[in-house]
Amino acid sequence: MKKLKCINALQLKVLAMALMALDHAWATLAPDQLWLTAVGRLAFPIFAFQIAEGFRLTHDRKKYLKRLFLFALISEIPFNYMDSNGPLAPLHQNVLFTFCLAVLALLALERAKKKSTALYVVVLLALIPAAFLVGGFTFVDYAGYGIWMVMMFYVFRDVPFGWAGELAVMIYINWYAIGGLVYNVPIAGHVVEIPEQGLAVLALIPIWLYNGRQGPHSKVIQYACYAFYPVHIAVLVLLARLL
Repeated sequence: MKKLKCINALQLKVLAMALMALDHAWATLAPDQLWLTAVGRLAFPIFAFQIAEGFRLTHDRKKYLKRLFLFALISEIPFNYMDSNGPLAPLHQNVLFTFCLAVLALLALERAKKKSTALYVVVLLALIPAAFLVGGFTFVDYAGYGIWMVMMFYVFRDVPFGWAGELAVMIYINWYAIGGLVYNVPIAGHVVEIPEQGLAVLALIPIWLYNGRQGPHSKVIQYACYAFYPVHIAVLVLLARLL
């Protein structure tokens, strides 16, 4: 099984960025190419996993949160132009704000875990509805479900058979809760209805192939990965206006 774990953190991040770029290319340049957004469904769970993993490994959680928040602010105007064709979109915030809220939830979980298992369980049970409500009221991307996904990867990270918990939660969130556009796929003579968002469950394959290694790392690579989000959106929006 260990031999199958062949993807490091940087490779996983590059994969997620490529998938995200395809999804955003659909949103800006090629809205008739539904395969772009279908494939792009795999991006968010990979990023959610990396947020949970980054939180676990970082030496400074506050700096980690501040960095996410800074790039969330930088990304908001490009995101608004992509989402609403204008500088303001109060009813939809970019995904980095989702991750900021998720990190706050992880901070609460971590503090509770250090005190006692019982408190950890109580805080976890309280955060499930709280994250759903806060995510909805703040209009962040993926709403409370996005926060749940990050929490899920944190909670099941070192739990025996945690992969089964990840699979169950991913199926519930993406296949049933979010759903979205439904594809009728013929399989073995039968037509199977597959919700577009349900394809996100396939993101577990590269996530489970993660080997726990960081891969090539430097400040330049780190900030380039953060900057990719606002920069690629801005480029796509500009191209959409020019073409």
